[in-house]
Amino acid sequence: MAEPTFWDEQDEAQKVIGEVNHLKKFVESYHEVNNRVEDAIVMFELVKEEPDELLFEELESEMKKLRKDMNEFELQLLLREPYDANNAILELHPGAGGTESTDWASILLRMYQRWAERRNFTVETLHYLPGDEAGVKSVSLLIKGHNAYGYLKAEKGVHRLVRISPFDSSGRRHTSFVSCDVAPEMTDDVEIDIRTEDLKIDTYRSSGAGGQHVNVTDSAVRITHIPTNIIVTCQSGRSQIKNRADAMKMLQAKLYQREIELQQQKIDELRGEQKEIGWGSQIRSYVFHPYSMIKDHRTNLEIGNVDRVMDGDIDPFIDAYLRSQME
Repeated sequence: MAEPTFWDEQDEAQKVIGEVNHLKKFVESYHEVNNRVEDAIVMFELVKEEPDELLFEELESEMKKLRKDMNEFELQLLLREPYDANNAILELHPGAGGTESTDWASILLRMYQRWAERRNFTVETLHYLPGDEAGVKSVSLLIKGHNAYGYLKAEKGVHRLVRISPFDSSGRRHTSFVSCDVAPEMTDDVEIDIRTEDLKIDTYRSSGAGGQHVNVTDSAVRITHIPTNIIVTCQSGRSQIKNRADAMKMLQAKLYQREIELQQQKIDELRGEQKEIGWGSQIRSYVFHPYSMIKDHRTNLEIGNVDRVMDGDIDPFIDAYLRSQME
């Protein structure tokens, strides 16, 4: 057996550092929640000894926040699957329906961007293809933050919208579908075998949404993995080298996600389960008309405040789904 090289030792050290940092976040979160619990107990004792309306209101407000934060901390402890702590690559692809579907994709895009803002995550647009009249034909986002993939894997699937179309002069009700695909960003310590001869690499001129910088050189990169026909594109960087490196990371993530899905299919076959994969297998329905309701078909969670959800408050759906997977 060959002796480990300096670079092997460096790689191993980086893995250990990553694990230590991951555990450090758990410990810090625990101490923060624990300190707040102790403070709340002290406040409760003060209110009990000498009732004070303002202090009681402060205690009541703190208890509501504390319940929410403790629930969040518990969920973080449950996110222990490989790569849950990684950044996430999220892609949106409209289904059939023309402008109505591309507009629905842009609404979902805003929803995920606002969700990321609520969590102080950063969002980088890797690829953006605008719709012919409105909305977006396809978009890829890199969402950076601790447990980004762990949370967003709950969003993978087909999202269905029912509403009166603003693009229909007759005011008819339309149903639109958008597919959301989520994969973890692969770090340098993850090895996924990709042979050069299996790749087809094309370059082309970048294009962006209105107001965005548009490159004048052929810096955008499209990579096709021939054996699986997986295609990734990246145009966020101004250099072809940067876009090619980011596209390879996207390809690694997709190949990893494909392996996970293949393993799950084998498990389902052994269990005798049959799951449809397609436009008929929506995970969530968003009804704007004739009533307002968003329902997750996996957990049966329903929320009537459509505006709140579309403004990025999707944590109740994520929470319910992740907990259902761990029962």
